[in-house]
Formats: sequence, C-alpha cells, structure tokens
Amino acid sequence: MERTSQLQSQTTEKAASGWLNGFIGVLIFSGSLPATRVAVLQFDPVFLTLARATIAGVLAFCVLVLFKQKRPAKQQLLPLVIVAMGVVVGFPLLTALALQYVTSAHSIVFVGMLPLATAAFAVLRGGERPRPVFWLFSVLGSALVVGFALSQGLTASPAGDILMLLAILACGLGYAEGAKLSRTLGGWQVISWALVLSLPVMAPLAWFLAPPSFSGISTPAWFSLAYVSVFSMLIGFVFWYRGLAQGGIAAVGQLQLLQPFFGLALAATLLHEHVSSGMLGVTVAVILCVVGARKFAK
Repeated sequence: MERTSQLQSQTTEKAASGWLNGFIGVLIFSGSLPATRVAVLQFDPVFLTLARATIAGVLAFCVLVLFKQKRPAKQQLLPLVIVAMGVVVGFPLLTALALQYVTSAHSIVFVGMLPLATAAFAVLRGGERPRPVFWLFSVLGSALVVGFALSQGLTASPAGDILMLLAILACGLGYAEGAKLSRTLGGWQVISWALVLSLPVMAPLAWFLAPPSFSGISTPAWFSLAYVSVFSMLIGFVFWYRGLAQGGIAAVGQLQLLQPFFGLALAATLLHEHVSSGMLGVTVAVILCVVGARKFAK
C-alpha cells in the first residue's frame, strides 16, 4: 500500500513538473511569430530559416560536446530526422513564407489549431489514448482561440492560409515525435541532435543564399533573428519536449492555447496597449478548457 502511494506521488510530481516545463516553453514560443514577422521584412524567408537553424545547430553541437553526450542509437535516427523536418525545417520555413502574405495576428487562427494537431499525432505516433471528454475541451479551446482571432477582422490570403496549415501539421508531428523520443533520449538532447543532423545541409545553404550585404539590416531585425535562433529554435524546445514527455503529449500540448494571449499580456505590459474585457473573458475561458483537458487527458 505504501509502495502504491509513493508511485502515485511520484507520478503526480512528474506530471506537475511536465506542466511547468511546458508552460515555460510556451512562454518562450509566444514571441516566435512576431519576431519572425519582423525578421522577414528584411531577411529572405528561406535564408532566415537556414540562418536560424545554423546558429542554433552550432550552439547545440557545442552543448553536446561540452556535456560529452553519446551519439543516438540507429533506431533513434529516423525519429530525429522527422523532428528535424517538422520543427527545424518545416515549421520555420512555412511560417516565414506565410508571414509574407499574412500578419502575425492572422497566424493566431492557425496557432489555435496546433494543440489539436499535437494531440492527434500523440495518438498516431505516441500511443496516447485521451478520454473522449478531453477532445471536447480541446476542440472548444481551439474554437475559442480561432473565434477570437477571426473577430479581430482579419483579412484572408489563400496562399498564406495554406502555408500556415501545412506549418501546423509539420509542427504537430515534430512535437509528438520529439516528445516520444525524449522519454529515452532526453528533452534537450532531442532538439540538439535534430539541429546537429540538419547542420551539414543548413549551414552550406545559408552561406550560399546569404545576401551580398547586411549593411541595410536594422537592429530589430537582428534581434528578431537572434531570438528565433536561440530561444525559439533551441531553449524553448528544451523545456517544451521535457514537459511533453513528463506530462503527456496530448495534455501538455493544450498549453499552446494560451500562447496568443501571452502575446496580449506582453503588449499590455511593455507597449501599454489596451486589453479589452472581451480579451480577458476569452482568456479565462481558454484557461478553463486547458484545465478541463488536463483533467481528462488520461
């Protein structure tokens, strides 16, 4: 009986740690789309994707060497390639291309679909089986985020919408595959090895496609490149993959519903922008959906 109680306590602590790590990851990711939007105004989107992956890949290689990490096993290579295609290449490239046609605000519509995509791939690739009520809260939360975004009077762009939809599918797959692999390889090791595997391709292409001169690039664009390279591409994933592996891919993935509203909070705090009572109401409703999804995830 005492043994069972200890196991339950350890499971609860692990789940709580997973939600905390996932929350930190989402906070870091909240600045990704706005930063990408600023960067693509002056950087070519393909070069931006290559550059951010190269910078993050070099940093990841240094960390792996510093901590003397063993190479992944042969059976782990294919999942790492899937992670790299999803979150190192697919999502950054597709969103950078999409943000040439749509605003970062418009992308909120699709970010609202990301938790559903992650949960679906958690079932397909991670072997998770959430309860039916979980899907109700997940769909409701996504609908609230999408509805809020659409209520802001966003204009449509077919090309941008298709690119964002493909980006969400690539990201959901990369999240689920990386979280599954994190259980055996480790959270920060997964994203680090995925970046290093991409480096032999990304670095030469970044060099080849680099603009002839960087003299006209503004400071905000450089800061945006630095943010998406170091935080969005590497540090955020350290917390995110660890959180997904500890708390469950489908469950912790619902925290992504809060990502658009973290941006609103930053705007109100740093830029003194007005946050309406409607925004606060939707935020509270989304939080309740996340809580409900967590309760019925397993």
